[in-house]
Parts: sequence; structure tokens; C-alpha cells
Amino acid sequence: MRSPASVAGLEDLGRVRLSANFYLRDFLYSEIAALHGLRNIPEDPDLAIAAGRQLCETLLEPLNATFGRVAIRSAYRSPAVNAFGNANGFNCASNEANHAGHIWDRRDAAGRMGAKASIVIPWFADRYAAGEDWRALAWWIHDHLPYSSLQFFPKLAAFNIGWREDPARRIDSFIAPKGCLTKPGRDGHDADHSGWYAGWPSLAASGPL
Repeated sequence: MRSPASVAGLEDLGRVRLSANFYLRDFLYSEIAALHGLRNIPEDPDLAIAAGRQLCETLLEPLNATFGRVAIRSAYRSPAVNAFGNANGFNCASNEANHAGHIWDRRDAAGRMGAKASIVIPWFADRYAAGEDWRALAWWIHDHLPYSSLQFFPKLAAFNIGWREDPARRIDSFIAPKGCLTKPGRDGHDADHSGWYAGWPSLAASGPL
């Protein structure tokens, strides 16, 4: 599939269904692109669709089925949008670091496919506002879903969630306690974390496409 060069073509691309509840259009909005007039459209739609489907089917759909609505804050970034965000201090890592991350249509240096989205789960955002520790959600995801990376942020307990071939299984946070919560080889990585989320919903099956 070619990168669209017309409104009709972009509409068709946006209608591509990635999973039962998510379409590609859900992931293309960017405040950086909207404010600065940049093109946030995949250059390699086929790769972006393939990576996005894995993100949606394996991570976002189970979260949606278990906790209710998943709000997309930021997801796909074109190389131009990401580079602009990185150069202007808009909390974007370098393009190379975001290949197989927010830049869905580029494989990383090891040739791995991946996709990342920044999301809010309103069910948990309310609990977080009432004092719930962000680590409860982090450990629930760690114990239930095949994520590659998670990064948590203070506002609304938003977090980046990434799927990638050969997942890293690493969790970091900008909420105290800041830094790396877990990664392979760290004490507690494979321990029982269920005490953190006692009484929470069990993993719900997501519907088929």
C-alpha cells in the first residue's frame, strides 16, 4: 500500500481496522503535527498496519476489555513529526530510539517490528487521583500482557505501552519512585505481584475482529 497523497486516500487508510475496537485513524492525531502543519501519515502503511495490529490485538484490546475505555493520547509519529518534537523539546526521543516505537513504520536497528502508544485508562486515572500507586497498574500489565516497554507519567497516570518483536519487558516511570521498576534479571521481575492489585478485575477476553 502506498502512502496516501489525497484526502480520499487518507480517509481509506484511516478506515483500516487494526482490531475489534481500534482503527488506524485513532492513532494518527498529533498535537505537534496539528500545531506546526506537519504530515503525520505513515510512509510505509503496510508496516505501520502490521505493527499497529499487534499493539492493538495483544495489548490495547485486553486492557479495553478488562478496564473499559482506553484513551489514546499519542501514538504513531511520522519521522518528520518525531524529529521536530525531538529538536524542539517536546518529549520525543530521537528517531533512531523511536523506530519500532512511536515510529511504527520503521524497524529498529536490530530489524524488529514494533509500535507504541501513549494512553490513559480512565478507570485507573480515577483511582490514581484518589491515591492509588501507579505500580499497581504496572505490575498488573507485567503479569498479564506481553508488553515490551512501559513508561508512566504523572498527569492522569498516562503511560507509554509498546509491543515489539523480541520484547524488552522493561518498566520505567517519571512518577515517584522514578526510574526503572523492573527489567529482566532484576530482583522481583518474575515474582508474585498480585498483592499490588488485589481485588482488581481479572483479565477479560477481548472480542474477535
